[in-house]
This record gives sequence, structure tokens and C-alpha cells, in this order.
Amino acid sequence: MNILYTISIWLFQGLIHLGVWFNPKAKAWVLGRKSWRKALQDRVTQLRKPGQPLVWVHCASLGEFEQGRPLIEAMKSKNPGLFVLLTFFSPSGYDVRKNYPLADAVAYLPADTSRNVRDFLRLVQPSLAVFVKYEFWYRFLEGLQKRAIPAILISARLRPGHLFFQPYGRWFKTRLQAFVHLFAQDASAAHLLAQTGVPFTVAGDTRVDRVLDIARRPESFPELEDFCSGHRVLIAGSSWPPDEKRLGELFRHPVFSGWKLVIAPHDIRDSRLEEIERVFPGAAARFTQYQTGKDGGKQVLIINTIGMLASLYRYGDIAYIGGAFGSGLHNTLEPIAFGLPVLFGPKYQKFAEAQALTQSGGAKSIQTGEELIEAFTAWTDEPKRAAASASASAYVQENQGATKRIMDWVQTQFPHIVTPS
Repeated sequence: MNILYTISIWLFQGLIHLGVWFNPKAKAWVLGRKSWRKALQDRVTQLRKPGQPLVWVHCASLGEFEQGRPLIEAMKSKNPGLFVLLTFFSPSGYDVRKNYPLADAVAYLPADTSRNVRDFLRLVQPSLAVFVKYEFWYRFLEGLQKRAIPAILISARLRPGHLFFQPYGRWFKTRLQAFVHLFAQDASAAHLLAQTGVPFTVAGDTRVDRVLDIARRPESFPELEDFCSGHRVLIAGSSWPPDEKRLGELFRHPVFSGWKLVIAPHDIRDSRLEEIERVFPGAAARFTQYQTGKDGGKQVLIINTIGMLASLYRYGDIAYIGGAFGSGLHNTLEPIAFGLPVLFGPKYQKFAEAQALTQSGGAKSIQTGEELIEAFTAWTDEPKRAAASASASAYVQENQGATKRIMDWVQTQFPHIVTPS
């Protein structure tokens, strides 16, 4: 298994290097890791003060960062002198958060080879490693365990189908012993966590704390206030072509008369923006080109910038979240933090909050344009929408507090890390 794993890592790297010629993400992945040792030497080794505790937080991408962020902020609040190294696997996470102010250094995680792990840990020498959700790199976990560096996993999601719980996954499951504690999102994984032999706590999802914090102090956008003024608004977050096709059917239905639509697509390249504009011919304006007092008559606003979506929901009455016709549903916690009932496609079963919301009435899953129209029509009734909104809000209110639970544990176990020197 050691040999097979090593071969798989080298094959993965080979495929990524081949992809440089035709895939921008692959190119960013490769170029971002070029001279990574010197980068860590410059950003970490030379800047870290003698005796300064360092917490290494690793996230796969942007979504996982939003789960790790509340813990980073809580640790920095307790100990401003703490050195935080934030690493990403994906360019989409690194590119957006490479200047995150509460991280003393932001870097790519090098490929999971024995040599890379040895050099990375020698340069970084973390006091504590924090992995978010489901980042399990065998060699890194092995290296941490050998060096007796404590590691925790937060907002963990483990399912029976995971590699660890398959007959052929026992070899990999042993690496979970590198974690001194696992913090799970929900109780459904408790029996699986019990099999790992690692101490665990059902702490909840730290994203809930993050979205509630955003909802308490959201950003304001004059363009949105002008566009939405006097209208009910449907906010479509992280949409993909299958989502937009169904939104187009809803848009053309009489029930949508008097409503406005704000679309924040997952991909904001010009080719995708033009594709969306063709779904709503003559009715759409782009956010970066919006003219207050002139474009307010448009019925569709396309958000073609990154970083606004979490606060956009303050302007909405109903949310539609994309991704559930493809690889997976995007963030439903952001809209429900503002009390918006949520609509989404059929592939939501891997997301605990989506399952809970559909059961409580705070969300509805649709497959066709006709089903979207039917679900939307039901929520145009004020009392029904208010009831759905109450169910959505109840979920985040009842599931907050994960960050505090984790911080309480860290303070007890590693007081030297979060106590100012």
C-alpha cells in the first residue's frame, strides 16, 4: 500500500503537469508550488520570532477556509502574537485568500511525498496543526505523528462510504491516529468516529458561526439597494448552467412578475456571463457596469465579482443555491443566516444542513423548471414564506457555537498556544 500510494501521488503530479498546457487551474497549481521551500524560508522561518507558537491551518479550498476562519480569528483574538500559517491545496482557495490579514503567511501545500513532508515540517515546525473537514494526506499525517506534533481535525464530515471504512482502506485509516482529537459536524458520524480510536467531540460546523457573524454586520452595496428597491428579490448563489436554465423558465413564468433576480454565478469568466445574458435577453445588467438611477429598470443583475455573495443575501427574500445538478450543492448556510428559505437541485444528500432544512420546511429540492416554478409559487404566499424563513433561521440559531467548543478544548490542552507570552 505504501508503494501504491507513492505511485498514485507521482501519477497525480504528472497529470497536473500535463494539464498545465490546457488547464489554467493546473497551471496555477504547478506554478504556485514552484520554489515552495524558499517561499516558506522567507515567509515563515525568517519572520517567526524565537519561541513564537505557530499554528498551521490547512484547507483544501475556499469553502474549507470559511470553516477554518472562525477558529483562526478566535485564536488571534486570544493571542495576537500567535503565528498562523495558512495553506491551501487548490488555487481557487489560495488566489482569493493569499492576502488574508490574520494569517502571517499563506502558501500552497506541497505534494504529499516523504521528502516534501520532511522539508515542510523542518521549515515550519508547527506547535499545532489544524486540518479542516476532510483533508487527509497520508505522508503529512505520518510526519506529524512521528514528530509528536499535535494535530486536530475540525468540522469533520465522515460517511460510511469513505475510504477509511472500506475493507481496502484499513491501511489509510491508521493515519487517523495522528489526530489527537476530531471535532465532528454532527452526531450522525459518531459511530464511525468511534471506530477510529481517536477521541472526538460532536462540536458542530464552524461555518455556522462564520455566517452568523456576516449576517450581524453585512456589507452594503448602493447598486444593490438601487436595483432591489421596492421589489421582492430572488438571490441565486453559485449558479451553474443547469441552474440557470431552470431559473430562466421561472423568469419567463407570470408568477415571477414583479420580482427581481440577482445571479452570482460560480464562474465569472466573460464566456459564462455572456451565456447567462442569453438566458435573459435584454433583461440583465452586470454589477461592474451597473449605473445607479439608470439600470434600476432591469430585472436581472449578474454579479461578476468575487467576495460579495455572503452579504448579498441581505437584499433577498428567497435564495436559490447552485451546484446540486452537478458535483455538489454550494453554501446554503449563508442565505439561511439572513432568514431566506432556500431552493436547490437534487444532489444535496451529502450535506447535513440541506437534509435538515428540507425536513424542517426551510428548503425545497427541485429537479425541473416546472418544480422550481411550483416551489417558488408556494413561497410567494407571505405566511408560507414566513414559516419557511423561520425554519431556516432556526437551524443556524440552534447549531451555532462550534468555534467556542473547539477553542475551549484548545485552551485546556494547549494553553501556551493561545495565551499571550
